[in-house]
Amino acid sequence: MNWDKKFTQWVGSKASVLAHTIFFIAMFSLYFFGIAFDTILLVLTTLVSLEAIYLAIFIQMTVNQNTESLEDVEEDIEEIKEDMDEIQEDVGAIEKDIDEIQEDVDEISEDIGEIQEDVDEIEKDTETMQKKSEDERTVDLESIQKMLQKLMDEVEKLKGK
Repeated sequence: MNWDKKFTQWVGSKASVLAHTIFFIAMFSLYFFGIAFDTILLVLTTLVSLEAIYLAIFIQMTVNQNTESLEDVEEDIEEIKEDMDEIQEDVGAIEKDIDEIQEDVDEISEDIGEIQEDVDEIEKDTETMQKKSEDERTVDLESIQKMLQKLMDEVEKLKGK
């Protein structure tokens, strides 16, 4: 901490009030040591005026430092606002991306549903083909049996002749 800050903090403290009170009592008590009252007032007025001038300078220095500090804070706040604006823009872009991803997921879900329908149809077709194959095999066996029966009948006829 700088000496000027220490000094201005001390001036605004209880110790400063006590020191000034003791100083003023000491100055006025000089009257009892034979110093003329006019001289005491002249010296006291001069000292108090000089102190007031220096106090005003130190107070102004503190005000200037505080103003500079506030300007720094204002700049920081402005930067924070700009960062917040950028973050909001980024959030908006992310929301848009999420919406697009959700649309893509919905489309993929629809495609999966359509693929599932196609798989179900293929399964039905496969079952139908398997059934047809069994039916066709049965029909083929029956026709083979009929043909064999005809052949046997013809063989019997030929044997009988």
